[in-house]
Amino acid sequence: MRLGAGRGPGAARGPGGAGGRLAPRLRADPSRAADVKRLVIDTDPGVDDALAILLAFAHATTTVEAITVVAGNVSLDRTVANACTVLDVLSVSPTATPIFRGCGRSLLGTRVEATSHGADGLGDSHFPPSKRPIAREHASLALVRFANESPGELTLVALGPLTNLAVALSLDPDLPRKYRRLVVMGGAVRATGNMPDPSTEFNAACDPEAAAIVLERWPGVTLVPWETVMQYRIGLERVRELWAGRGARAQFVRKITGQKPRRVLEQFGLDGIFTADPLAMAVAVEPEIVAKSARHGVRVELDGRHTRGQTTVDWFDLGGEEPNVEVILELNGDRFWARLKAAAG
Repeated sequence: MRLGAGRGPGAARGPGGAGGRLAPRLRADPSRAADVKRLVIDTDPGVDDALAILLAFAHATTTVEAITVVAGNVSLDRTVANACTVLDVLSVSPTATPIFRGCGRSLLGTRVEATSHGADGLGDSHFPPSKRPIAREHASLALVRFANESPGELTLVALGPLTNLAVALSLDPDLPRKYRRLVVMGGAVRATGNMPDPSTEFNAACDPEAAAIVLERWPGVTLVPWETVMQYRIGLERVRELWAGRGARAQFVRKITGQKPRRVLEQFGLDGIFTADPLAMAVAVEPEIVAKSARHGVRVELDGRHTRGQTTVDWFDLGGEEPNVEVILELNGDRFWARLKAAAG
């Protein structure tokens, strides 16, 4: 469903999990309303990754402890540079939120790059090189260290290919019980993808083996799939609202998203922009924004000629396995729009 001016997105309907196990609607717990959510963000910036980072920093009860970077939308050199640019725009101290360089290729050594973020990954905005220092520790090692230093306290938000997480899991198989929660943007749970192999989604297709490892070894992943993203497309009128601000964040958003409507129109024949990573970030920082979800078994296809990287969902729980993923199907669209607008300043 499109988020357009004058149209209430809260009534959007998601793909049903008929016969499956619906997760109860999440309600805010007043006793935990003031809890500060401590995030570690694994990301491949990326225009929508940048917007998601803005959203996280704009949320009053959220702190970003670190950013770990992986190759994805563009090369690792570019994703690291873009992460630095985003934090520069936000005037974040390098010691408050360090950046860690991670994996530059998939587990099998292949590389897939997106075409919708421009050559530099930030909409061909050509920001000058940042002078921000990068931590020496590898991102996967940092993910393991954070979990062991603060067990049960950190939420991990994965916005790109899952290579860094898969390596970290191999180093420390107990990570799932040490992180408070894992929220992943990725997968096409109804085989409605955004890649040349049309049943696959970009993040999963970039490193299918990594995605398979994480989903198989990390019980209780919260997954925001591509089909849910498509329901909450931001229409052109609201895109112009994001561009209308005068502050540094609004200028940054305008610069990096300026080409996005044209690219979405060319690729999908639709107006507006998709905000995949901000949706996942909203779920991470504000779980009560979820209106409908379902828990099912989810696996990643590794061998198909046309379906390699496809996320397959046991919608009717016929496989007999314990559901391992909470699939987010619907959100409170009005509430998400308010968060996104606040993030853009």
